[in-house]
Amino acid sequence: MKLHVVDPERPAVAARFTVAVVSFNTRRATIACLDSVLATEITGLRVVVVDNASTDGSAEAIASRFPQVQLLVAAQNLGFAKAVNVAAGQADPGYLLLLNPDTIVLPGSLEALLEFALRHPQYRLYGGRTLRSDGSLDPSSCWGSPSLWSLTCYATGLSTAFKKSAVFDPESLGRWPRNTVRTVPVITGCLLLISVQDFQSLGGMDERFFLYGEDAEFSLRARSSGLRPVIVPDAVIIHDSGGSTGGGGPKMCLVMAGKATYLLVTWSKCRAAVGIVLLQAGSLLRSTIERARRRPGMWTEVWRRRGDWKSGYPAALERLFDRPNPVANGVREVG
Repeated sequence: MKLHVVDPERPAVAARFTVAVVSFNTRRATIACLDSVLATEITGLRVVVVDNASTDGSAEAIASRFPQVQLLVAAQNLGFAKAVNVAAGQADPGYLLLLNPDTIVLPGSLEALLEFALRHPQYRLYGGRTLRSDGSLDPSSCWGSPSLWSLTCYATGLSTAFKKSAVFDPESLGRWPRNTVRTVPVITGCLLLISVQDFQSLGGMDERFFLYGEDAEFSLRARSSGLRPVIVPDAVIIHDSGGSTGGGGPKMCLVMAGKATYLLVTWSKCRAAVGIVLLQAGSLLRSTIERARRRPGMWTEVWRRRGDWKSGYPAALERLFDRPNPVANGVREVG
């Protein structure tokens, strides 16, 4: 795929701009991410990192290599939503960018994102394009909203059989390659730009979520308040998806817990109950296929552990991590 990236030799963009990064046991990736962020030409750039009690030396490495970065170290893993809110509380007035630690910002991308926001303030919530490490498109920078139809397609396997179908896989947004400006239902938290004022007015991220699903709920809340989430194709990052959670069954259990929480928080009680049954049905179908092939794997674990995730957070956190929901304190500044 041919990339169209803006000229990195352009004049610096002047704006108050805070980049918030939440790290958890991603030392190497976080260092590479921060290197790419600090190479940008934005006057007024500030970087805040919240380290979620990493045990791989992340905090020490960040403090040593990036003295210009504001580093906040949590006493325990706060999860994504709480850590983002902690970082946002340190942001200067202006714009706030949420950026995953397992990302590399391509030259000119943050400038393009900020310039678009300054020229088109009517959207108020902005995302970009994500690529895999081989340069191919990773469509996960944005999604369609979950619905009973999309969950039915998931439960029956239609979303897998007709992948990227606008009808049978609607949350994928079809085959659109993210290379045009387009409003979308959900912008993911790996690359999300919003004004600090709007972020605060919306009440920040919903701290009932621990990991996954909070960006969908945030986008829904933003849209209901008049914001128009939009994709800016010239803002491009490389994303090593799941860098802090690994992959396979454990990660997918977290994803399912986030989906269940989203349904319980945003849908009616009856509708959410149906949605969670559909989530379980979809995991059963995929688990059955794995076992029929005598290759039990991710979905077999997800189905086996459905009791751990189907109630959503905070119960899922206690069951998946064997500990209670963390409190939003115990954060210290380093340096």
